[in-house]
Amino acid sequence: MAYATTNPYTGETLKTFPNATDQDVQTALTEAYDVFKTWRHTSFAERAKVMTAAGQILRRDIDKYARLATLEMGKTFAEAKAETILSAEIFEYYATHAERLLAPEKLPVADPKEGDAVLIHQPQGIVFAIEPWNFPYYQIARIIAPQLSAGNTVLLKHASNVPQCAAAFDSLMVEAGLPKGGFRNLYAARHHTEMILSDPRVCGVALTGSEGAGTIIAGVAAKALKKSTMELGGSDAFVVLDDADLEKTVKWAVFGRHWNAGQVCVSAKRLIVADAIYDRFVELYKKGVAELKAGDPMDPATTLAPLSSQKAADDLMAQVEEAKKHGAVVEVIGAPVPEKGAFFRPLLMTNLHKDNEARHWEFFGPVTQLYRAKDDADAVRIANDSPYGLGGAVFTRDTQRGVKVAEQIYTGMVYVNHPTMVKADLPFGGVARSGYGRELIGLGIKEFVNHKLIDVVDIDAPF
Repeated sequence: MAYATTNPYTGETLKTFPNATDQDVQTALTEAYDVFKTWRHTSFAERAKVMTAAGQILRRDIDKYARLATLEMGKTFAEAKAETILSAEIFEYYATHAERLLAPEKLPVADPKEGDAVLIHQPQGIVFAIEPWNFPYYQIARIIAPQLSAGNTVLLKHASNVPQCAAAFDSLMVEAGLPKGGFRNLYAARHHTEMILSDPRVCGVALTGSEGAGTIIAGVAAKALKKSTMELGGSDAFVVLDDADLEKTVKWAVFGRHWNAGQVCVSAKRLIVADAIYDRFVELYKKGVAELKAGDPMDPATTLAPLSSQKAADDLMAQVEEAKKHGAVVEVIGAPVPEKGAFFRPLLMTNLHKDNEARHWEFFGPVTQLYRAKDDADAVRIANDSPYGLGGAVFTRDTQRGVKVAEQIYTGMVYVNHPTMVKADLPFGGVARSGYGRELIGLGIKEFVNHKLIDVVDIDAPF
């Protein structure tokens, strides 16, 4: 695997990084576990100081971090700044709440003879994090903030196209006061995954990535009898009921599909629109997408960034062409994009009938799948006709109706009148082929701790 910074806007490869050696990995494992042996006993107050400092540094140096994210994966500078702030908020959330979230829990036993039972939550060792490029800071923060706060240590294998973002977070945590080795970025080669997960000092792996990568990593973890959490792909439904506020809903639809150039697991990939308002919605949606401006991601006027690489753009176009072979009808709806750079002109895809397998694919970029629904029940049916189950949205003026529809959609998250709400104090995760486990809030911090029962019993022995 070649770790390299290649600017998606210019196509220029600016810097390359060698893979870690086997000895580098072994050294990182040893140092991470040595830190763990003391960090696990460090008070929540002391851990919180580190998390608070990390958040403060991100806020202080926001432009530096944002520029690096824009340089390496191409997102607009405004979106990169927003991601940096979100990452800071995650550190600050756990600085404030980690001790409460991991407080001992007294169990209400049925019989006093069962004893005085308490459930405590203890760290277990090194967590191995494998993270993707589309949110190079947020993806790291949402695993290391809770796990470091819990007393674990973390080794990171980041995506090969954001090596400087990965290194920046390595330096960030040292500056924030984390003992050196408590969090380590590794430019790991493929074979290092099994080496790391087979090490007894490692307690599990957290992966965010593709379904294919999840299948491989989950298998390696299972072989090593290590816990895994999987945050995989998604093809989220964006359901528009017949009473929705069209103007507002269309704006959210355009944003929901095209933020981060459509390279988001919880992007509004499948628009499912009630028959009564379908034609008007489509007219407004096409107009809104056509107004997006592709260009330099550092330019404040740019609203459509390039994809993360030319390969990503080429792969997406090949997938679109394959969908056409299955019967999909594809229409260009975006304005022309620059010829230079990894840009992808927005497309609208229809005729995704029950015999068209493309309806089950995830299109990771500005390709919109469009469906017409007869009524609420039909919208739910279409929404659930997917192998994925990450997020989703329902738009309606009647929020009770929206909640009723949301309850019937089989995903880990559904939002009413918003395409997605990614925040430090809301859980993130999916079901089905979108993976398992949860990140953020109390669910995330408890994924890799030992939920230990301590029961004080005082009864006579039976013999």
